[in-house]
Amino acid sequence: MLIFRQLFDNQSSTYTYLLGDSASGEALLIDPVFEQVRRDAALAHELGLHLTWTLDTHVHADHVTGAWLMKQRAGSRIALSATSGAAGADRLLNNRDRITFGKRYVEVRFTPGHTNGCVTYVLDDQSMAFTGDCLLVRGSGRTDFQQGDPHAMFASVREHIFSLPATCLLYPAHDYRGITATSVEEERRYNPRLGGDIAVDDFAGYMKNLNLPHPKQIDVAVPANLKCGQAAAQTKVDDPQWAPLTFTFGGIWEIQPQSLSEIEQPVQIVDVREVGEYCGVLGHIHGSKLIPLGELNSRAAQELSREQPVVAVCRSGARSAQAVVMLQKAGFQDVANLSGGMLRWRAEGCAVEGADL
Repeated sequence: MLIFRQLFDNQSSTYTYLLGDSASGEALLIDPVFEQVRRDAALAHELGLHLTWTLDTHVHADHVTGAWLMKQRAGSRIALSATSGAAGADRLLNNRDRITFGKRYVEVRFTPGHTNGCVTYVLDDQSMAFTGDCLLVRGSGRTDFQQGDPHAMFASVREHIFSLPATCLLYPAHDYRGITATSVEEERRYNPRLGGDIAVDDFAGYMKNLNLPHPKQIDVAVPANLKCGQAAAQTKVDDPQWAPLTFTFGGIWEIQPQSLSEIEQPVQIVDVREVGEYCGVLGHIHGSKLIPLGELNSRAAQELSREQPVVAVCRSGARSAQAVVMLQKAGFQDVANLSGGMLRWRAEGCAVEGADL
């Protein structure tokens, strides 16, 4: 079975796509964004997937790719077009190459026009295609910089994307209206730039008169992406260092019970259960401070230090996850949730006190 997830970066309006083979657990990631690498790695981990490849549809001008950083974190290899001009990839792709993940694969189709190195990735059964910035939902990528060529784009769309089955779902690299997908049939009929009876000269004239503003991130993004994001990955390390933490797809840093029980650095443990639970059957962790969740906003600033890390604890990890968010909003930087709460703490044999046994 195919595992498929569509992810979104608000800052650049970029879609990232995770495709996995459930039988083998192998997966690939299309158009990863540098700032979202932790999120994407967490999702793959939670779904039990091993990321084998990151694929970029082209050298982006609006965000830095997460390919190099993901390689450092997950061991995934990097692939992109041989005509992209980028250095640092593990594989440079040619037209009609295949990238496999388990028993599945995507086929590479060269679709230049936005840039020379633009490609579209087509799933093996042609039920899905990932078009990058060549074809957008009821639109197309720009052709006014970075080797843009409206004539090349027109040919790319008509010959290599519109030739796919009518029911094939098309997934773009961006959408600025919240639309997530389209289909070959829809774009053939309704795309105002490339569909219907529009001719190449119509399209070229349309594209030459868009008068769009210069991309804000181009001077940073393009040089970094010509190195597969390596320069950015080497200069930005922002993971917490105070404990071995795990980042969840829900956006929460977690610490495992054994890691917390063995931690040497001083930490503040705040238990957000109610008074009866704190001294109830599960007991509590030695040295923990009881601040019920409903009182956390009013008491945190006075009773917790911002100079030491904070670990939030509850029965199962649900209320304490909310506590982490509340503490972060209140300006606490180093905050983590105890994974599984007191239920896991007790199940793994960690010491408690005050238990009502």
